[in-house]
Amino acid sequence: MSDTQSSEGETRRAVVDEAQAGWRLDRFLAAALSDISRSRIQQLLAGGAVLKARQAVKDANHRVKAGEAYTVTAPPPAPAAPQGQDIPLDVVYEDKDLIVIDKPAGLVVHPAAGNPDGTLVNALIAHCGASLQGVGGEARPGIVHRLDKDTSGLLVAAKNERAMTSLGKQFANHTIERAYHAVVWGRPRNAEGLIESQIGRNPFDRKRMTVLRGGGKAARTRYRVVESFGDAERPFASLIECRLETGRTHQIRVHLTHLGHPLIGDPSYGKARQAPRAKTPDEELAFATAANFPRQALHAFILGFQHPSLHKTLRFESKWPADFEGLVAALRGLKKT
Repeated sequence: MSDTQSSEGETRRAVVDEAQAGWRLDRFLAAALSDISRSRIQQLLAGGAVLKARQAVKDANHRVKAGEAYTVTAPPPAPAAPQGQDIPLDVVYEDKDLIVIDKPAGLVVHPAAGNPDGTLVNALIAHCGASLQGVGGEARPGIVHRLDKDTSGLLVAAKNERAMTSLGKQFANHTIERAYHAVVWGRPRNAEGLIESQIGRNPFDRKRMTVLRGGGKAARTRYRVVESFGDAERPFASLIECRLETGRTHQIRVHLTHLGHPLIGDPSYGKARQAPRAKTPDEELAFATAANFPRQALHAFILGFQHPSLHKTLRFESKWPADFEGLVAALRGLKKT
């Protein structure tokens, strides 16, 4: 029998009667707590949420005895929509239609598997209030485009459906100005160029994207070498400006890897290059800083678009964050080329 038939999120108590003696524990609890499925009961058992005399019982096949009492504390279900959280934001611009954020590296843009909260969306909901809820969908309110977790820089979010529609069309039509600074291993053969390819899921690793011969989506990235560091014949690293003409997942990271010059610090697409033997303290610092850079060296430093109601172009620039600036400063200790 069960003392209560309340929903998940509360502590429940069930006592075994004579007719139920000898039943499997999961069968007994599913019968006693009829609003919780047997598969859910098994999950709760595995998670240590079922107690007998204050001791966790995890064996679903445990045979119950008459008079035994079990308590089940099921965690409340996750909210259907993201909730606001007090997370600091670096607001570059804001009005009734939109907000521009300078996103730090390490901040995930929206909730997903493995990151249910603590995201930019949670911060935006807290900052903008209830008006943001549901704009463009409950799961990702206000999100028009994304930056990878460990990419820093400028991002715009919509605060109403009109702005969401307008910005969405601009991104779809590739009329948004987006420029990134990237620090890569080596130096491309050509000082500037256009990388064109089809990008899709890597068939051998679904978490990564790759350049495909067939299928995928068209992707175009323009690049130019801003500065190179190290030996003139074989530079150690380069600072590159990239401009997106399309916006595919991991586009810059995939394209620069395809070019043969992956981003410094990229855990998925880049591999650390073996540094030459350091001859000076400056060289030792540069090589160590590059080898130990903790994220992909990518920063979204320009964002420009047509305002949805002011009918004028807004354009923003972001300074390098401290880690990116420190990487470039260390590399500038090498002989410039």
